[in-house]
Amino acid sequence: MKSLPVLALLIWICSLFYMGILLFVGGFLLVRLEVNRTSTCADVLPPGADVKGDFCLKEPRFRRAVVLIIDALKADFTRYDPGNTSPRAFENKLPILDEMASSRPSQARLYTFRADPPTTTMQRIKGFTTGSLPTFIDVGNNFASSAVLEDNLVHQLGQAGKRVVFMGDDTWVSLFPRKFHRSLPFPSFNVKDLHTVDNGILQNIFPTMEGDDWDVLIAHFLGVDHCGHRFGPDHPAMAEKLTQMDEVIRSVIKRLQNDTLLVVMGDHGMTDTGDHGGESQKETDAALFLYSGSPLFPSPGSQVEPEVVPQTDLVPTLALLLGVPIPYSSVGQVLLPLFPLNSSLGASMSLSQAEALWINVKQVNRFLETYSNMAKDIPADGLSQLQSHFTQLSSQYLSSVSEGAPPSAELTASMQAYLNSVRETCRASWARFNPLKMAAGLLVLGFACVACFILTELSLMVLQGNVLKAPLLYGLLAGGAVAACQLFMLGFVEVSWCFGAGALMSEVAFLWRTRRAFTRGSSSSRLSVWRLLNPPLLVLFLRCASLLSDSYVISEGRVVTFLLFTLGLYIPLRLNWDGLLVPSPPSDTQKPPGLLPPALPLSTVRRESTALLVSVAVLVGCLYLSLSFHSCREEQGSCQPSAFLTPLSRVQDSRMRNLHYILSIASLSAWVFLLHRWLRHCGNLNCTSVAVFTARCLLPLASICMGLHWAVSATPGDSFRNLAEMISLAQVVLPRIAFGLLGLGLLLLWLDPLTVFLKMRAPLNSRGTSIPPPKYRASTGVSPQAELHHLIPQLYQRIRQSLEDGGSEGDEADGRPAVEAYGLGTVYSAPLVLLCGLLGLGLLLLHAEGMALAFLLMLLQAAAVLHLHSSSSTLSSLQSHSSVFSVPWAPVVLWSLAASQFFHATGHLPTFPSIQWGAAFVGFPQGHSGTVLPASLVTLNTFASHIMFAVSCPLLLFWPLVREVRGTRTGRSGEDGDDVVMEMRLRENPQQFSSALLQLAARYLFITGAQVLASVCAAAILRRHLMVWKVFAPKLMFEASGFIVSSVFLLVGVTLVMRVDVAVARLFQKLLPENSR
Repeated sequence: MKSLPVLALLIWICSLFYMGILLFVGGFLLVRLEVNRTSTCADVLPPGADVKGDFCLKEPRFRRAVVLIIDALKADFTRYDPGNTSPRAFENKLPILDEMASSRPSQARLYTFRADPPTTTMQRIKGFTTGSLPTFIDVGNNFASSAVLEDNLVHQLGQAGKRVVFMGDDTWVSLFPRKFHRSLPFPSFNVKDLHTVDNGILQNIFPTMEGDDWDVLIAHFLGVDHCGHRFGPDHPAMAEKLTQMDEVIRSVIKRLQNDTLLVVMGDHGMTDTGDHGGESQKETDAALFLYSGSPLFPSPGSQVEPEVVPQTDLVPTLALLLGVPIPYSSVGQVLLPLFPLNSSLGASMSLSQAEALWINVKQVNRFLETYSNMAKDIPADGLSQLQSHFTQLSSQYLSSVSEGAPPSAELTASMQAYLNSVRETCRASWARFNPLKMAAGLLVLGFACVACFILTELSLMVLQGNVLKAPLLYGLLAGGAVAACQLFMLGFVEVSWCFGAGALMSEVAFLWRTRRAFTRGSSSSRLSVWRLLNPPLLVLFLRCASLLSDSYVISEGRVVTFLLFTLGLYIPLRLNWDGLLVPSPPSDTQKPPGLLPPALPLSTVRRESTALLVSVAVLVGCLYLSLSFHSCREEQGSCQPSAFLTPLSRVQDSRMRNLHYILSIASLSAWVFLLHRWLRHCGNLNCTSVAVFTARCLLPLASICMGLHWAVSATPGDSFRNLAEMISLAQVVLPRIAFGLLGLGLLLLWLDPLTVFLKMRAPLNSRGTSIPPPKYRASTGVSPQAELHHLIPQLYQRIRQSLEDGGSEGDEADGRPAVEAYGLGTVYSAPLVLLCGLLGLGLLLLHAEGMALAFLLMLLQAAAVLHLHSSSSTLSSLQSHSSVFSVPWAPVVLWSLAASQFFHATGHLPTFPSIQWGAAFVGFPQGHSGTVLPASLVTLNTFASHIMFAVSCPLLLFWPLVREVRGTRTGRSGEDGDDVVMEMRLRENPQQFSSALLQLAARYLFITGAQVLASVCAAAILRRHLMVWKVFAPKLMFEASGFIVSSVFLLVGVTLVMRVDVAVARLFQKLLPENSR
């Protein structure tokens, strides 16, 4: 088997897709340009002021401020309804806010505080400290926070000499390093920890307030957010947390002085399942509560109150109330009710509304001019209109000031309109694209799909012709040339362009080397685009075209299930149409002669037809049951997520919790039992290798640890208070032991993947002095050098001879053959099945306990597809003129659709709020010191189905051989005609083995790559669509990430097959006598 050429071609084709994705994403998801300039006190001076820095020297409206950030404080949590006699867990638990707002209207206000998506904590902190708008790609940095470089409120307070004290979420420390007078950070990533951060704040906040060593106190509580992630909003634990926050706010209000402003706010909301990150109203609408011991607001009804306050508006408001300049890059608007209608800057109390607005307008205009000169991405006509509007405002305001008259209400409204226009213009402009990079990425991906399709159809020719050297050489030269040109002309190298140029040139060189296949050769071997027009590929193209529809993306889980069902029914219908499913009697003349394979017995046809129909029935049943595990998108309205997605610790009904646990344990046991049963049935558990030890011992032990871990995790925290420490220890130890056992099993499987047991009844050379030569057919073209590398047929001939000569000389008295082999027919598939079993348990451990049944359905559905493919191959083997080992498109498309279907059937969605962050804490409830491990665990959880189906893809090649029926692999009568050698047939045809494996992997990559190309096209074409950031961009990110994960694990599966091939060759080289080589 040509291992290295096959692996090199697959790595090359995967790299082409990676580079295309990198190029397109680089042009589609650009980060907004940051303006690293800082506002100064002179920037705030009103017209005619002579003293620089006068504003900062004046006594501010408030000398101190206390900012309480209650993470995920949803607006609904703060509403109080005294008529609600049976409130839900999150209702009526913060009465202090309504009490203050209603009883002291001049001192308190409660607003809906609307965030800009993405609604993740780091982006929100950036938003309400800089006043700028986030970009889509920033969501990826949520757990890898880097320092804020733009001007921000924390920096301005420090520049003004104010002592900022922080306590709570440690994200602040990484965003604002060395910016605090004193900080008390607590680890924030462990969403299962509801109390550590909050209790740490409570131990320090009140002593700090009672002291004098602070001017601004920021406390970021995390308990409400973590409670939402762990239990959801409608849970008794949420009621406890909100009640605790109510008591905290009451205690803070009692300690406030009249010159101190209290700000209570949420950074974002949460969905009904406790998640956030998207742009639904439940996620964006938080709460904002403002309070002061002295009068703060005008009397109710004296002016229009805003219904919703954008989070960016908090920055200029707090800056002017605390007497510091507005951060340079802020696009927020001051909250007018906090400023009196008429005042004077010379007064020590406050700015008037018109003065505050004018300072705000000047600051925003200054930022707009600077940014437009640096980035050049704001449309010229829009920029011109905004500049003209500012000129008009400036003239009117300066005229009003020179006349000594207060600005008119119309001027105030015009200034507000200007600020709103700037914000909307920036919001639209920062969704900017690089069309050249996007086009280059599309081109590279398109050519990668073409090259991959050619590889699927010409795999044997490509392997024989060694066509990869020239494309690699040309690609390296092109990439190096682009890098040299960039370095010479620009002074720096942009790596994405170098990769893109190299990939494109490599693709062109490959297409040029294989061009002869389009015009030469027989009609059967000539490559033609008409090969794309077969029903399985038409289903693929239909799915790809549907990715342009937001309705399809929203309902993709059910649509993919329907496509799987349709394609699964197509296979038996096609066989029946060809007369292969139910054979006609010999006297039937309606069918053309020779339509049925003459050597296939009628009983075999009936048996395979029955197996095929049973497989279809199992497939349909699994598809139907899998719909019970789907989650729901926000756009799906009344959809209810599956109850199995809820961790057992969040199930309040004890009977339902016990039922779910029993069902999960039964599913886990069935998973292990079925794998063990198949391996035993195929004779792969008879030897004493480490792979058999893994299957017999490590797999059951890991499943036992998982079951115990689920039991411990499902235990309510208040049920066994005396055993709390032991339960906490078990939550760490049990999953780590399971991970360790599974990891050890994977290592042992790689070191020794063979599960073959050879039993010698007599010495190998007892049957004669000469060894029969290997019976290679002339058509295979195996050279003498290849014979030396493929010695297994020699031993297999000996085993076969001993089976045929059961009663001849050299046999034992009991008549059994001289050599008995166990597991030889499944020597390739058994390690793959064991690998899938180990990986499946590890991935299941990262999911909620209820997903055990979904994983069992995944196993049964995969088996059904394999049997469907096997029976179909058997029934159509004599009619087909394709390669003996070629896997048709239909099962490969089915396999890929199953991966997508079970992505949804394990509770995942192509949306950021649906990411199951809890996977990062399985075995690590105390959190992590870095981000690599948790990110890896979340990735494994999210793409579990992609991993399982990709790594097991080679089984599509092996399964028809595993279930080989006598006489179905050759139509020739004679010596080899009736042999059932199963997977040994691959060893006897090493070149076809390599070609078939390469073709299968390339077909799977083509299918998944075509879906990536379709997602890229959808994002490019619909980049100005209303739903682009809500539907198409997340779908692109998940599709591209899924392809990368799938391709990596496909290479893992192919590499394991090659490892087994090498191990088999070494085994039989040791067993064969030296003179046979």
